[in-house]
Amino acid sequence: MTSTITGLPDRYRPLDEIGPEERTGSGVIHSWRAKDRILNRDVAIRVHVPGGPPARAWIARALTAGGLATPALAMVYDASEGTGGEAGVAYVVNEWIDGQTLAERLESGPMDERQARTVLRRLAEGVAEAHRVGLAVGGLGPETVVLRPNGLVGLRAVPAAAGSVQEDIAALGALLEYCLTGRTSEGPGPAPVIAAPDLARLVRRARSTEPGARLASAAAMAALLAERPRSHSSVPVRDRDESDSGWLRRLREHREAEQSGARPDATQAVAPVGGAPHRLVPGTLPPVPPAPAPQHAEPRHAEPEDAWLEDDRRDDVWDDDVLAGDDTDDEDDEPRSSTSRRLLVIGLPLAALVVVVLLALWVGNNLLSVSGEVDSPGTTPPAPTSSAPAEDSAAPTSAAAGPVALAGGAVFDPFGDGEPENDDEVPASFDGDPATTWSTLNYRGSADFGNLKPGVGVVYDLGSAQAVGGVTLTTSTPGIVVEVRTGDAPDGELDSFAVAAAGTVDGTAELAFEEPVTTQYVLVWVTGLVPAEDGFAGTLAEVAVTPAG
Repeated sequence: MTSTITGLPDRYRPLDEIGPEERTGSGVIHSWRAKDRILNRDVAIRVHVPGGPPARAWIARALTAGGLATPALAMVYDASEGTGGEAGVAYVVNEWIDGQTLAERLESGPMDERQARTVLRRLAEGVAEAHRVGLAVGGLGPETVVLRPNGLVGLRAVPAAAGSVQEDIAALGALLEYCLTGRTSEGPGPAPVIAAPDLARLVRRARSTEPGARLASAAAMAALLAERPRSHSSVPVRDRDESDSGWLRRLREHREAEQSGARPDATQAVAPVGGAPHRLVPGTLPPVPPAPAPQHAEPRHAEPEDAWLEDDRRDDVWDDDVLAGDDTDDEDDEPRSSTSRRLLVIGLPLAALVVVVLLALWVGNNLLSVSGEVDSPGTTPPAPTSSAPAEDSAAPTSAAAGPVALAGGAVFDPFGDGEPENDDEVPASFDGDPATTWSTLNYRGSADFGNLKPGVGVVYDLGSAQAVGGVTLTTSTPGIVVEVRTGDAPDGELDSFAVAAAGTVDGTAELAFEEPVTTQYVLVWVTGLVPAEDGFAGTLAEVAVTPAG
């Protein structure tokens, strides 16, 4: 233990120093990973040297942050002044966040657009929560932002010794640029280029110092990152050393080119030929198919405004030609039409008569044969030939395809400290009512059960060994992470239950097994919680075991 941490309570045992030193106007802050001897958990402890009045403003900010409950910001467990040394020390104890720092992740290359949006949106949402209570977070950097194993993101150092709301927003913009390019504009060489136009604008607005151009809040940044990127042509990005006139000229040329490409002249449209599909250009009307004209029609020379009058006159001439026709043609067609009508008049009644006679023969034969079999002694009626037996035989198959009936369930908590995990609520997880649930206890500190244990679950008894193909889970806390395990006994070590499926449950999820498993006991093992009112928790509203096949 060095003199930097002299004066800390014996409750905290420092393990190793982490992160860079943070210089303040009245001293320096060192960051340590430490062990809480009382609660037996790792914590992050930051020590301000010297203590006394210069550090009390920092302690007051930490006490304000203690009321926040968001996974994006490390929770504050303790904040006070130490007693050792000439000038003393001040310290703040934070939740320890396991995971990979953003700097470590970006050593392997920049993130894709979707991942960068998700990371910065979640971080901005947490910063916005702090701003709502009047607290500027500060200390937003790639060394202090941690990617949690469950997909969330967290800031270890909360709060920094000093900071402002606008500095937080600018730091979020710098982190977004860093995630997308792996570099920052403050570094040597040319400024990094962001491919997505909307994200490039967002970075510029977040880092702008002009009141009319900069972002108003971290909540606005989170909302913009949550929007889906619009599918439009790329917009040119302004270079850092480009003049206003040059930028406006390039932007005007881009818009003119875009308009000329999106709205071509209507005379260039090609009508579909032979019913072939016609791809419409955005901003144009669909082509109008030409009206069929007779072969002897003359070319049209009417003006556009008189075209419909010319069409009417041409149609009149065509109708007169057709009606007048050729006398020879009419004389040839008349015998054929009269013969057709005569055949139609005679043929329809004959066809109807044939149908009636055949129907009468069929009915008579069937009725006579049935009555004869009934009257004659020693005969048995024929078996029915309807499809009802096939439907009845299929009924058991469809009934067997339903979920397996559960004989019971019990909480499985091999890593617990003996405190009941809402054991009496287990029947609500398979009572057929999604409104009733079994819930874990509330854990503070992190979604990983406060770093106290790897998980907790419920083991279900099928009554006998059965072939199982999967499990359908319903939860009222979307986002929980679960594993479905199978075993031969309801108790024992966690490793005695083999993992059959795993995944995240968002509402209702069907977790199918890769291969059917014959088992009597199915364990639903919850490994990741979600934010709740007083920390982190997870629920199981309905558990249905699906038989194999």
